[in-house]
Amino acid sequence: MAKANKTQPTTASVHRFIQQIDDPEIRRDCRTLKKMMEEVTAEKAVMWGDSLIGFGNYHYRYASGREGDFFLSGFSPRKHNLSVYIMIGFEPFEKQLEKLGKHKLGRGCLYIKSLAAIDIDVLRAMVEESVNLMRQRYPD
Repeated sequence: MAKANKTQPTTASVHRFIQQIDDPEIRRDCRTLKKMMEEVTAEKAVMWGDSLIGFGNYHYRYASGREGDFFLSGFSPRKHNLSVYIMIGFEPFEKQLEKLGKHKLGRGCLYIKSLAAIDIDVLRAMVEESVNLMRQRYPD
């Protein structure tokens, strides 16, 4: 039997989670990201686990038999940066990443210090394209 993902959607309040962030700049950036991602995905923000804010969802099934559900896009305020989850990966975004501003990349995460350090319109376009590609890859 396949294991379920450790990170699951919860009923915790996204608003309350963001309100409890100590740093006012990070709190403001989280509000901005939440609004932008709700507009792009046409989905309400949902807490996934203790610290991830996700938008929409998709069901995946791998050849190994493992399957589960996860969000289409999301973000999390971390100690040293904001993690933005671009689920499709970064291969399609080479040119956008050059224009984005100061950032670092993980496997599916874009790490940024603050929204002031990047071009938010470039980020919005990347999230929008990623969500569209994910919906094509994983139709309902």
